[in-house]
Amino acid sequence: MGSIRTWSLAAVAGIFVMVIVHQSSNADVSAGQSGTHAVAALASPGAAPVAPSTGRVTGLPDFSGLVAEAGGAVVNVSVTEKAQRVSGLAGQGEGDDPLSQFFRRFQAPNPGPERAPPSKGVGSGFIVSADGYVLTNAHVVADASEVTVTLTDRREFPAKVIGIDKASDVALIKIAANGLPTVRFGDPSKLRPGQWAIAIGSPFGFENSVTAGVISAVGRPLNDGSNSSYVTFIQTDAAVNPGNSGGPLFNIDGEVIGINSQIYSRTGGYMGVSFAIPIDLALNVKEQLQKNGKVVRSRIGVSVQDIRQQLALSFGLTSPHGALISSVDPTGPGEKAGLKAGDVITSVNGHNIDHSWDLPAIVSQLPPGSQARLGIWHDRKPTEVTVKTVLLEDSPAQQAKNTGEDSGGKLGLVLRALQPAEQQELHTKGRLLVEDVTGPALAAGLQPGDVVLGVNGVGVATVADLKREVARAGHNVALLVQREDAQTYFPIDIG
Repeated sequence: MGSIRTWSLAAVAGIFVMVIVHQSSNADVSAGQSGTHAVAALASPGAAPVAPSTGRVTGLPDFSGLVAEAGGAVVNVSVTEKAQRVSGLAGQGEGDDPLSQFFRRFQAPNPGPERAPPSKGVGSGFIVSADGYVLTNAHVVADASEVTVTLTDRREFPAKVIGIDKASDVALIKIAANGLPTVRFGDPSKLRPGQWAIAIGSPFGFENSVTAGVISAVGRPLNDGSNSSYVTFIQTDAAVNPGNSGGPLFNIDGEVIGINSQIYSRTGGYMGVSFAIPIDLALNVKEQLQKNGKVVRSRIGVSVQDIRQQLALSFGLTSPHGALISSVDPTGPGEKAGLKAGDVITSVNGHNIDHSWDLPAIVSQLPPGSQARLGIWHDRKPTEVTVKTVLLEDSPAQQAKNTGEDSGGKLGLVLRALQPAEQQELHTKGRLLVEDVTGPALAAGLQPGDVVLGVNGVGVATVADLKREVARAGHNVALLVQREDAQTYFPIDIG
């Protein structure tokens, strides 16, 4: 069976171009309400009455009112993509290409490079202001030379691209029109799995198609190497297909809660797993694009990793939650605020951090130069630290790599001291090099060549330091290891 992938949803030239991203398109949402219908029992005279069953769904919500109210603000976005330069046929292929063989054998002149005809694409969008601003996906309009917006009344307008933010896959475009219908916005923070979700868009070019499903999950990261650092998605099983890109995802109250962006599929078509960008994040991007034509983000200068049960035990947490700091930028604001590798960030400005991916998603939306109040688990007790955010440059921050584990005698490690020249060559301040790995350390993922930096948040420079801290740690040891340029904690159970 083929591997499962995520796909962008724009359709191009009748052939749906799936942009593969390896991985592997508010309000209090209430469940559909319907009156309880009496259940009549057909029975012979004298038979005992049949009691109506409890908990049975006797009706489903009617979305026609929602579609009539909000559907007019959903638009079709057609694009003509920039012509791509292609090479001529002659001399391109190796001997197996019959067309190349034809040109070689009959000395046909090399037609040389030429341009392929411009391709057409289709996506969706929705009107966010009566004067013609429309939100859609960045991947719908990123390579467009022309953009046309078609309203539900079939009026067509050329559109100007105001700004594109590829990191969040959000784009803002503008048409010259006034008095347009607009959508209302909901609150993604109030979403709960199992609540209704309704998508409107142009799947496969079929304009204003309506599909319904439920919210499958919230705060879902996609480890696809693209925008997962800054977006935690809404997952839904509402049918979303190529052409739904940029269309709105509604709650049952007719409020937009997200922008449909990606699908998870073996075939590029609907398989019940779709992802939408939360509307609060998209509106933050929209305001910046409209005001400045670009998006700026913040960072605090730390690399983090997720916490599993063994790591939680190692640091004295009652349950696995938070973002474990694996390294601190020596010139960043986190260092100035006193953050250390081994600290666990549990909240930012009152917003809980449950997983490591919650941290960059929240911090990146803060204005550079603002104060971030961090809840920290430090030295086995809670505390607070205030960090001043700085501008996140275009180059992505270094991400911790999930690898290796612990070190020591009963850990199964053979260690030796690094010489100063070796430290300089390896770009490390660590002093203990792993030469061989067996037992618990091998099971945890350590490798020869790793550099051991600390145990349970305490730095170690010698084998004696390591053995002392391992003895203090008991059964659960969290070993801080440097591998190449990344630092990562590895939990080891040496019970």
